[in-house]
Amino acid sequence: MSQDKSLYEKRLSVHGKDKTPAPKPPRKPLRDPSPNFSGPGGARAGSPASEEEAGSEVLSHCSSASEGASAAEEGAGSEAAGEPGQEEEAEDRLKEHMDNLLDKSAKTRQAALQSLRLAFSSKTLSEFLLERRLMLTDSLEKCLKKGKGEEQALAGTVLTLLCLQMGSGPEGEEVFRSLKPLLVSVLTDSMASPGARQSCATALGMCCYIAAADLEDLVSCLSCLEGIFSPPSAGEGGSAPTQHGPLHCSALQSWSLLLTICPPSHIKSVLDNRWLKLPPLLSSTSVALRILAGETIALVFELAQDVEEDLCHQDTEFLRAQLKVLATESNKYRAKTDRRKQRSIFRDILRFIESGEYQEETIRFGLECMYLDSWARQRTYQAFKEVLGSGIRHHLQNNELLREIFGLGPPLVLDAAALKASKVSRFEKHLYNSAAFKARTKARSRVRDKRADVL
Repeated sequence: MSQDKSLYEKRLSVHGKDKTPAPKPPRKPLRDPSPNFSGPGGARAGSPASEEEAGSEVLSHCSSASEGASAAEEGAGSEAAGEPGQEEEAEDRLKEHMDNLLDKSAKTRQAALQSLRLAFSSKTLSEFLLERRLMLTDSLEKCLKKGKGEEQALAGTVLTLLCLQMGSGPEGEEVFRSLKPLLVSVLTDSMASPGARQSCATALGMCCYIAAADLEDLVSCLSCLEGIFSPPSAGEGGSAPTQHGPLHCSALQSWSLLLTICPPSHIKSVLDNRWLKLPPLLSSTSVALRILAGETIALVFELAQDVEEDLCHQDTEFLRAQLKVLATESNKYRAKTDRRKQRSIFRDILRFIESGEYQEETIRFGLECMYLDSWARQRTYQAFKEVLGSGIRHHLQNNELLREIFGLGPPLVLDAAALKASKVSRFEKHLYNSAAFKARTKARSRVRDKRADVL
């Protein structure tokens, strides 16, 4: 029980602080248009005929405004009345997609999985899925067992989203426990498609992070994922096979995510010998795997500081030299964008390892924002962002699980006035973008000037 409690508490803390700015006060409009504004014919305003015309114009303006207001009120009432109908229609579509998961046609099952993936990633449907989780779990199990290639990959993604919707309670733990053996089986099957194995690696790491309450499940998942990105054959050549780059990336990302919730005793065992399997991945031909390996090394150094362990090893100096090479690499046989991205990230990694400085990042969503001020917090955010895609902002605002993990508190309840006050007019956005463009141009011109002092 103590292990479960510590694991749950570790999951909710992601080595960072929470900063939620106060909402901005409503801004005053730049210009208040008046119905009595006189145009080119304003000189005739003093005549009686013009006064009558102006009065008739005002009356017509007021009547049209009142008609527009009444139409808007009727439209708002119809929208409010139509919301339950729209929700029922959406739920009926979801039920139809769930029924199609048992269809004989593979195309129909794939289309249903794709629709469920979009729905689960863009909305919070925990109440709707609570009483249907068993039926959906059985259908996903059949898709993973009998499906091929893309169907298995989609089933693994939908399973991850289902576990994310259920949360870290008994329901999510039940979903994870029932499908964990099947995920491990597909992941370790060398005859399965790389896409299916990659999806199962992500699903295994995410579901274990969300719903695992037993230390044995955590350790077994770590061992399984470690065997994927650091097989015995990869250690001889010093790099991972090119064709398995995405699979190695997914396994390493899930392994590093689970490392953030490990108890200190297991972290010390990882720091003793297992982290030395990461440096050979820095010489991989895949730029994504090189960057992910470097970020994982920085995460290991951060966790070592948290448990007050020293990573003094005979290969540590060689590792720093290798990181310096990657931070300044300019080989022409690599793509220009890959080189630029690699140099930027490895400069941050090297700066953190040498001086402990982390480049903070701000994530804004709605009226809130959160700060990524540690490698553990960044790894957690990147893992959820990869699964949710563009729906990450919606879930950060409304999903209680994500708000607990990142320490954002309960979801905010905003009325229509607050939402309207938070919006900025199009003209104000144009002024802000123009000022930012001018300032950016001046700054770049000073840097590009050949007479500027280069330190």
